[in-house]
Amino acid sequence: MIAAFCLFQFSAFSQTADKNTMRERINNADSLKGITIHQEINFTVSPQKIYHALLDSKEFSDFTKKSFDMFSATSAKIEAKQGGSFSVFDGHITGMIIELIPNQRIVEAWRVVDWPAGIYSIARFELVGNGSGTHLIFDHIGFPAGLKEHLTTGWQQHYWDALTKYFK
Repeated sequence: MIAAFCLFQFSAFSQTADKNTMRERINNADSLKGITIHQEINFTVSPQKIYHALLDSKEFSDFTKKSFDMFSATSAKIEAKQGGSFSVFDGHITGMIIELIPNQRIVEAWRVVDWPAGIYSIARFELVGNGSGTHLIFDHIGFPAGLKEHLTTGWQQHYWDALTKYFK
């Protein structure tokens, strides 16, 4: 439905626009597709351990502190229940837990503290057992334009690399 509406808007717009404006509209439409981060990561520990590390205030603080000296020993405050709030990386990231399926899925309304007021993205962590390890499928959608590269790097360094180092 949304795609049809966007296509209708684009068609109506293109009938009256010059080629430069049309090209700009197409480029903007293409960039909307880029406001998603999809990452898949394998860990050598169980889904239970990853799930717990992502939701336990002390363990989250421990794995980030072990990898990055810039965060305090109590950098995470996580209310690990559906509807619970969280603040990680000493308040730089805040949000609310939308869905929890123990040892399988975490969905969060997630934001960086300096984003415009009321702007939240959705971060989804899907944990799949893989032998004695975990295959994590991660999707992050709805964040402000222009931040994809920065956030992609942040997820890799501050979450996946930090967890891998923590569980060695």
